[in-house]
Amino acid sequence: MTGYYCPGCGAMRLVNALAHGHVGGAFGFNPLLFLLLPVFGYLYVRWTVLSLQGRPMWSALLRPAAVYVFVGVVAVYWVVRNLPFAHALAP
Repeated sequence: MTGYYCPGCGAMRLVNALAHGHVGGAFGFNPLLFLLLPVFGYLYVRWTVLSLQGRPMWSALLRPAAVYVFVGVVAVYWVVRNLPFAHALAP
């Protein structure tokens, strides 16, 4: 709509490429999401374990500092991928 790439642009193409075994192509669609997939996998497994133990995930894993760092990284990625010299980050 605006012509700018959002942090999630290319996410569906990334998932499709991974589902078809094209790892290199998947990285090209959204490098940040590709690098964060293991982190999200860990958080999902950890959330499942904590849920089975009856403990809340928010107090054990998602501390405010971690959330602020994550939001900051995504914001910087959003700006950088729309700069002229970073056209390699565009999907």
